[in-house]
Amino acid sequence: MTNLDPRRHAFREDLAAEKLRGLVEAGRYVSGERRQVAEPALPLRRAPRFDAPLDTEVLHGETLTVYDEGEGWAWVQLDHDGYVGYVPNAGLVPPRAPATHRVATLRTYVFPEPDAKAPPLALLSLNALVGLAEEGGRYAKLDTGGFVYASHVVPIAHLVPDFVAVAEGFLGAPYLWGGRTSVGLDCSGLVQLSAATAGHALPRDADMQEAEAGERVDWRGGADLKRGDLIFWEGHVGIMTSPDIVLHANAHHMAVEHEPFEEARRRIKDAGFEITGVRRLPGQT
Repeated sequence: MTNLDPRRHAFREDLAAEKLRGLVEAGRYVSGERRQVAEPALPLRRAPRFDAPLDTEVLHGETLTVYDEGEGWAWVQLDHDGYVGYVPNAGLVPPRAPATHRVATLRTYVFPEPDAKAPPLALLSLNALVGLAEEGGRYAKLDTGGFVYASHVVPIAHLVPDFVAVAEGFLGAPYLWGGRTSVGLDCSGLVQLSAATAGHALPRDADMQEAEAGERVDWRGGADLKRGDLIFWEGHVGIMTSPDIVLHANAHHMAVEHEPFEEARRRIKDAGFEITGVRRLPGQT
């Protein structure tokens, strides 16, 4: 049996990615087909059913590989973090020209014309990817049609100096297990989204982030906590906004909230969970 994590390796009993041939046993192996997300966001579920658990969301413009399709669902692997699951295939299209910009605000509307009074066509979330056909005015024209407010998008290469400030912009956003937009997101989704704006490509789930994000901080050995440190419990992660305040999307408040660190630590300990680790991303001082 394989030790590969099925969350980030595409294999089932009947089917596996061609790149896993020799590593896993499956009925057949396929190379898959590249697709792109055309909807504002798509749910990625653990099984091809709308009542299956939501594991993450795929944002507009992000790309993926489809390994299997049937009954309205596609079994896919995401390009940006390698996550595997099922998405509604009606929201996928063949890849377009590479995106040039990303959404830099929590969300922005796409209008049919460069007019804020026009009924919007869609609502895109932070880090959604778009291509611009025309720039130069208050509105930028998308290569797929429609217009966005120009200051709401930035070139893909643009990096923010402080990802924590981006995370703080989500204050009050509702908690949603598996969510990855300001309409609803979970603890690791908040970390992944905000860190990406500063150029940190983090995995999706809290346990993956604890294993791979940045460098370990010897907090129990006396190292000071700093703004930007990631605090981990089993299945949970928060972001320190100062040495004594933690920001996290959590099911206690059912929202993204600031909380005194020691208060959160005691509450979570009372629920049976101790801190398991602290990580610091590159560039955070």
